[in-house]
Amino acid sequence: MHRSAVTFAKALRTHSTDAESLLWRHLRARRFAGFKFKRQQPLGPHVVDFVCLGSRLVIEVDGGQHMENEADATRDAWLRQHGFRVIRFWNNDVLQRTEVVLEHLLEHLPLSPGPSPARGEGNVEQRP
Repeated sequence: MHRSAVTFAKALRTHSTDAESLLWRHLRARRFAGFKFKRQQPLGPHVVDFVCLGSRLVIEVDGGQHMENEADATRDAWLRQHGFRVIRFWNNDVLQRTEVVLEHLLEHLPLSPGPSPARGEGNVEQRP
């Protein structure tokens, strides 16, 4: 991970939009159906709003400046090329229709979160 991407991501975390802050309250600390999300996470040359690495799902929360934005299309293509699915929500929808956004998000996640390899859970190959 490039140091400038990390610095940029940290700055974005301290200056979240109202919509990002609201959605983060629902996603943080495995509150959303047990899935682990990260916010303002560097992925390659990009910083994404939210990502569930275990499900390879990126969530972007956009304002009007993102309408037909070519940079967003380029980033989405890069993410898809690297195995991520990208879903986008408008700020207004997150702020005014939060439950609908969360229901839609749940449709894009597997039935349950996988075990955390970082905590030593999951399938471990047994050595003879």
